[in-house]
Order: sequence, then structure tokens, then C-alpha cells
Amino acid sequence: MGTLREQLPVKAIIGVLTAEPPILPNVYQQLTNQLGPIDYRSELSPFTSTNYYEAEMGKRLQRQFISFENLIDAGTLADKKLLTNEVEQAFAEKDTSRRRVNLDVGYVCMAKLVLASTKDHAHRIYLRNGIYAEITLRFYHKTFQPWEWTYPDYRSPTYIAIFNQIRTIYREQLKI
Repeated sequence: MGTLREQLPVKAIIGVLTAEPPILPNVYQQLTNQLGPIDYRSELSPFTSTNYYEAEMGKRLQRQFISFENLIDAGTLADKKLLTNEVEQAFAEKDTSRRRVNLDVGYVCMAKLVLASTKDHAHRIYLRNGIYAEITLRFYHKTFQPWEWTYPDYRSPTYIAIFNQIRTIYREQLKI
């Protein structure tokens, strides 16, 4: 029989996508009310890897990654996804329910980057309440590495550098 061990807390991250950057301070206020202070923000950058979101969210989409100072229990990932879904809905256009912000929540730990999703797929594990988890990147040979299923933008050198920076902050928080 295996020995149960207490798990280290993990670092919550959110990939933010919007065509309306002026709403982000209000979105971030909603998130920090629940998740605590933001300790990392990447630069806003053009989101050009797919046009999947344009019909719903508009053109000239921008992406930003944020992470939070307060570490969390990895077992609460489904809760965090349900929270970000609520925040997305709160900022949606009232008459059309068109999203103005897309929030991809997950976490970074020493070994991997995990994202939550509402969509099932062969490489995702069901958590609860319609929420799945996916190991999107693994930390190997001193950097994050993609899998065959990793989204094209998440495998880009720019995003990998961001996640490596967030992992460094996390490592310093753990003092290892």
C-alpha cells in the first residue's frame, strides 16, 4: 500500500483573453477578491494563434497571463474554474451573453502546468461539476515542454518563458 503524503500547494495562474483591455482592472478586482493579490502580470500581447474566439469576442484579441501570491490546494482546481466561469459571465454582454473576457485558469507546480477545461477529451481527467483537468506542459530539462495535445500558443517560446518565470516565483515561495 502506498503512503499518503501531504501535497505542496500550487500557484494559480490565469490566461486572460480579451478584445477590450480597458475592462481588465475590473476583471482583476473580481479575481483578487477571491484569489488574493496578483504577483505576476505578463505584457499584453496580440493573440494570433487561432481565430477560434473572434466570432464571439471580436478581433484584435490580446492575451495576458497572471498569477496569484496566495498558493492553493491543487484539489480546488474545479472550484477555480467555476469561479472564472462566473467572472466571465459577470462581464458578458447582457443582451447577447457574448463573452468580453475568456479566463483560462490552471496552476503551476514544480513538475507541470495544469489547465482546467469544461471540454472533455482523451487526455483530460474529469474532476467534478463538468470540469476537467489537463497537464498542458511538463517541466523537463530545466524548462517547460509541450505534449502533442498542447495548444499552439502554449507551446510558443514566449509563453514558455512566462511559465518559467511564474515557476521561479513559485519556487521562491516554497523556498526550495
